[in-house]
Amino acid sequence: MNTTQPLPPPLLQLEHISLSFKAVKAITNISFAVQPGEICALIGPNGAGKSSLLNVINGVYRPDEGAISYNGETLHIMQPQHAAERGIARTFQNIALFKGMTVLDNVLTGRNLHVHSSWLEQVFNLGRAPQEAVRQRKKAEEIIDFLDIQPWRNSVVGNLPYGLQKRVELGRALAAEPKLLLLDEPMAGMNAEEKQEMSRFILATQREFTTTIVLIEHDIGVVMTLSNHVVVLDYGKKIGDGKPEEVRQNPQVIAAYLGTKH
Repeated sequence: MNTTQPLPPPLLQLEHISLSFKAVKAITNISFAVQPGEICALIGPNGAGKSSLLNVINGVYRPDEGAISYNGETLHIMQPQHAAERGIARTFQNIALFKGMTVLDNVLTGRNLHVHSSWLEQVFNLGRAPQEAVRQRKKAEEIIDFLDIQPWRNSVVGNLPYGLQKRVELGRALAAEPKLLLLDEPMAGMNAEEKQEMSRFILATQREFTTTIVLIEHDIGVVMTLSNHVVVLDYGKKIGDGKPEEVRQNPQVIAAYLGTKH
């Protein structure tokens, strides 16, 4: 008797996505699906199209061909604002924080979509604004506690070490309460200890918030430890897609990383 349970519908599905910049093909006919609650790693050599693919998913780039389905809805045209409203949050390869603001204020900016009071109510602290400010502060403080950055909550972000700034950027994304979290090289430039800490927080995010995560990472050891699913790109094409142990033994993947393919 077959007791295998069918997989739920994917949260994210890319079908035949292609993207070019003038005559340069950045992505060619990419298809894959991401299941709810999994950590999917996008890996590949520099210039493989990984960041471009994230930019397609959250609406920064519009693909030349193909379709994206998210949470059961096929999205033909999407802007970053629409992606955020649908529960897609993003961090960037280069830290994109408000460097002159405190940690708390940066995390609070991630709550913007959850603010319902008008700007007049906020300016004069009237109507819904006072209670709403308390709720947003409480949520931001919960994220700060979750990421163990309480000692720096009132520190100016630009004065913090690089690894802490990356954690604050993760906090701002989590404050939006995303269903899908896109992480573009969250551990770039980190030392081994910082990578270990960030890996711990990514796993905790998946476990405690049931957040689905798509991340770009170059450290294969980190990828194999964190991921449930790995998609490999090379020169804008998909050359591997499966569980980490399957991808690790894929001859095309080995060739791309060892430089023997080209």
